[in-house]
Amino acid sequence: MQRLTRLKEEVTAWNDLERRIASAAELIELAELEGDESLTADLAAEVQAIQREVAQRELEILLSGPYDDRDAFLSVQAGMGGTDAQDWAAMLLRMYTRWAERRGYTVNLIDMSEGEEAGIKSATIEIRGPYAYGYARAEAGVHRLIRLSPFNAAHTRQTSFARVEVMPEVDDAPEVEIKPEDLRIDVFRSGGHGGQGVNTTDSAVRITHLPTGIVVTCQNERSQLQNRELAMRVLRARLLERELQRQAEERARLRGEYREAAFGNQMRTYYLHPSTLVKDHRTDYETSNVQAVLDGEIDPFIEAFLRANVRET
Repeated sequence: MQRLTRLKEEVTAWNDLERRIASAAELIELAELEGDESLTADLAAEVQAIQREVAQRELEILLSGPYDDRDAFLSVQAGMGGTDAQDWAAMLLRMYTRWAERRGYTVNLIDMSEGEEAGIKSATIEIRGPYAYGYARAEAGVHRLIRLSPFNAAHTRQTSFARVEVMPEVDDAPEVEIKPEDLRIDVFRSGGHGGQGVNTTDSAVRITHLPTGIVVTCQNERSQLQNRELAMRVLRARLLERELQRQAEERARLRGEYREAAFGNQMRTYYLHPSTLVKDHRTDYETSNVQAVLDGEIDPFIEAFLRANVRET
């Protein structure tokens, strides 16, 4: 039913766009016949709005993957760089939260492990909205930050890394089979913020998938049952993303293009010193407005990735 609703909305949007174009074309002919300059100015604004709408619809056509229209789980994990890396992970979490809110998506915190001095060790959020996974998957990979460290007295230049994982939220993926005997489920007392009763009962849930070693923790909901259900959804998404990644790597290996997913293969670098620049190494798209990017304006990077991905495939 959700998929049917999305498809109906998509058809309606295309039909509305078609009507706007036909109406604008008729008004343009009328303005040319009557020489009405005021009407011409209004039409120019309408044509620009239509062009933006067409560009947006064109971009959505690029989201043709089997799970692109699904909601998404996005995880940020601090990598090499100590406290700076944990602070960098927190900055990325803020960036993606703001990006999602700009698009009108709903963001829910699933789990977060705070750093010893600052920032976070890891965090997982749920992003709900049209094509959330299709857009967010462009951000998966290793992100590198170069800046003057605020965490040492000398303020020396520091390079930090964080890994971003993006997984589609699914409950019907044929690629994923979870057997009850493959799971170890532990419950413990929640250590995060919450309402009355959250920190006084064993409401947090940790699920370990024994064949793969994947561990999923959820402690943000009030009840153990809710945390367990949400943790299973995250686990299913992680297993699906793992399988999709395996398939992609196998296709790349057969083409002779395989690269190990290691920290040396960062997909984007954020320079805060000596100059300010954000550069995506996959598409070569870059901008000097680092602050805007960290405030969530990452759609140009996502669009460049989607267009480059279509050209490659």
